[in-house]
Amino acid sequence: MNNSTQQRRFWDRIAARYAARPLKNVAAYEAMLSDIAGHLHPDDRVLELGCGTGGTAIRLAPLVAHWTACDFSPAMIGIARAKPAGDNLRFVVADVGQALASGPCDVVCAINVLHLVDDMPATLAQIHAHLPQGAHLIMKIWCFADVTWRIRAIFSILAVFGLLPAIRKLRHSDVLDALHLAGFEVVAEKVFGDYPQNPYFVLRKAAPPAG
Repeated sequence: MNNSTQQRRFWDRIAARYAARPLKNVAAYEAMLSDIAGHLHPDDRVLELGCGTGGTAIRLAPLVAHWTACDFSPAMIGIARAKPAGDNLRFVVADVGQALASGPCDVVCAINVLHLVDDMPATLAQIHAHLPQGAHLIMKIWCFADVTWRIRAIFSILAVFGLLPAIRKLRHSDVLDALHLAGFEVVAEKVFGDYPQNPYFVLRKAAPPAG
């Protein structure tokens, strides 16, 4: 069984519990939504990667022309599709590669998903190639290599027993290096909540070097 299949089975298995779980920090989530909203325009086409059960998409889709929310877990998308949503929101079962092949967009949104992909630098390069010049990637990512060794050990044990997904142990410096190599410039970096190891970025597809 490859890693993608294992990840999909994990998220399918916990989808109902994930949907029922209350937000741990409502104020931080609302502040993040407000910040994302400030970077959206009414004519934007947004592609969301790893949308889970669709809460963020449902809240923000009314602000744009069209929002396509993707997740590779059919169970997650099934829960999302059962929620009331506007006509400009579409939920799709798709992994990152399939999502990026679905059509053009002006903004890519990836909240707490890129530390779960097999190759984060390669995924950032794919996103960069998909976006038009000057477009934005809005992302939040866990830098698990920067948390304490005790927390890393607990997460590793839970993952072995299938209680957590496989998580890439990235450092903040790894993320910044990958963003730079992919061709993104940082417009803003913030932390919403209590964990500096879970930074939020607004990024722009940088112009190519002159000459």
